[in-house]
Amino acid sequence: MAPATGLVSTQWLAEHRDAPDLKVVDATWFLPTLQRDAKAEYARAHIPGAVHFDIDDIADEHSPLPHMLPSAAKFSSRMRKLGLGDGTRIVVYDNNRYSASARAWWMLRLFGHPEVAVLDGGLAKWLAEGRPVDDRPVIPREAHFTARQNNLLLRDLEQIRANLVARREQVVDARPGGRFAGSEPEPRAGLRGGHIPQSLNLPHLDLVAGDGTLLPPAELRARFEAQGIDPRRPIVTTCGSGVTACTVALALHQLGAAEVAVYDGSWSEWGGRRDTPVES
Repeated sequence: MAPATGLVSTQWLAEHRDAPDLKVVDATWFLPTLQRDAKAEYARAHIPGAVHFDIDDIADEHSPLPHMLPSAAKFSSRMRKLGLGDGTRIVVYDNNRYSASARAWWMLRLFGHPEVAVLDGGLAKWLAEGRPVDDRPVIPREAHFTARQNNLLLRDLEQIRANLVARREQVVDARPGGRFAGSEPEPRAGLRGGHIPQSLNLPHLDLVAGDGTLLPPAELRARFEAQGIDPRRPIVTTCGSGVTACTVALALHQLGAAEVAVYDGSWSEWGGRRDTPVES
């Protein structure tokens, strides 16, 4: 299995991680409400040679919204410093059920690097199998990264607003059902409850098996179809801040939907405004 397939197994990574063109990336991220420090956890234990991809740093520092996409220039600069250059194969993992390995996977593809895959089951599965971790600092060798932004994978506020009328794309919300319905509070202050009109709800954890791996394709397809979602038609994913939306995009990638777009601002943007319609 090659990284371009979207997922690699722990066995595959164990067999290939010493390849000179293969880079391993820890992109673990936690909601602030969980009070866990992803950077500190990485420092204590990471897959040997893995560099740390911080979505709150590799972001647009001028936006008031959380971890919005950075400019192509900033992304290239950060990838260069992490040693993630042109011509490398990249495997991304995390220790929080695809948060935020799936977002790092999406970002790398959006900026023109298709040779990237997510470690199925993440660090938890790697550790459960007794595979090695390290606490030594990783000092990457800088490498040139050429960013070529693919806007087919990205949607903004005005595009989502226009889709309310055009209805060309299915909008799939990855938040838990209570937040989607507006019956449970958002973890970020100042946001309304509810969802984008006409959107469909499929919580991202419904796509994850008990061992932390993504469900097999047949089961993934059944989960989407049960929510009225057709993977063969255009789809935009959304969530609270553009992180778990990428898990849904990754799952759809397993079903052959290679160009699923993500609404980057997600509910942090839509639910934080007063000029956007909301259903609950």
